[in-house]
Amino acid sequence: MSTPIYVQEVSLRDGMHAVRHRITPEDVKRIVIAADEAGVDAIEVAHGDGLTGGSVNYGPGSNSDWEWIEAAASVIKNARLTTLLLPGVGTIEDLRRAYDLGVRSVRVATHCTEADVSAQHIAAAREMGMDVSGFLMLNHMAPTEVVAQQAKLMESYGAHCVYITDSGGRLTMNDVRDRARAYRDVLNDETEIGIHAHENLSLSVANSVVAVENGVYRVDASLAGHGAGAGNCPIEAFIAVANLSDFKHNCDLFKLQDAADDIVRPLQDRPVRVDRETLTMGYAGVYSSFLRHAENASARYGVDTRDILMECGRRGLVGGQEDMIVDICLTKLAEREAADA
Repeated sequence: MSTPIYVQEVSLRDGMHAVRHRITPEDVKRIVIAADEAGVDAIEVAHGDGLTGGSVNYGPGSNSDWEWIEAAASVIKNARLTTLLLPGVGTIEDLRRAYDLGVRSVRVATHCTEADVSAQHIAAAREMGMDVSGFLMLNHMAPTEVVAQQAKLMESYGAHCVYITDSGGRLTMNDVRDRARAYRDVLNDETEIGIHAHENLSLSVANSVVAVENGVYRVDASLAGHGAGAGNCPIEAFIAVANLSDFKHNCDLFKLQDAADDIVRPLQDRPVRVDRETLTMGYAGVYSSFLRHAENASARYGVDTRDILMECGRRGLVGGQEDMIVDICLTKLAEREAADA
């Protein structure tokens, strides 16, 4: 019996991190057209840190969210146009503006232990008639039973779906299985579960498959794995495995392969892949969007990127604390000078 899944393409939101939030509206259109024609269920568009996420701390975008969303809305035909909002970064007014531009689905994202800050944003999105998901980021940073209760809170605020969001690429297959089962145990039957996997430990496809096998319905993936750190679950690889696993979906494998290789990979100024830096991120459990910030700091201060990332992991840093990377470098330089004295 086939297992139905909902496939969401995220290269125009999470993938923004990989290109330092710099992409033209014309390239947005090219990607949206290709993903839409390939049969994905939803396409997410926003700055990597969500609506109005462009800043000195997170990184400014080459264009505004509104320009990117307008570009996507002008060509999308079948898929659901989706965005992401982080309470405290984006506002309800921003969400209304996105809705006016054609967005009909939103993921409201919080740290995995801070679901309570999403209440008013989830409720507001429901009042607008939007499809709403709760997005519990850095899911590995709290015990399974804790994140399950946080998922229950998001459901109580009105979320149609709650995600296991592996922002650091730190979860193993056993971790994903346990979280999917724990979510299912506490959530209502009609509430969907989603998986957002990262590739840092080379487990994104496997983790997504295990998630589906344990009750997850929505799967995030991106063309060529385009995303922060080592990238997201590569949609073309996942769909190939989905076909072999008898998952029911609407995606065309070859069209996804063509879009990944012909459109998305040429946009990358740093290859999205598992390498010594991105593997270290998964090993240390560091938020994947820290990669470019850590590499920039490494070049500036002469500190190994891996040492920076390991210290980020030891400190338990979360999104919004990118400025602490400079503090880590200065501390390590001071320690080096003291050792040499």
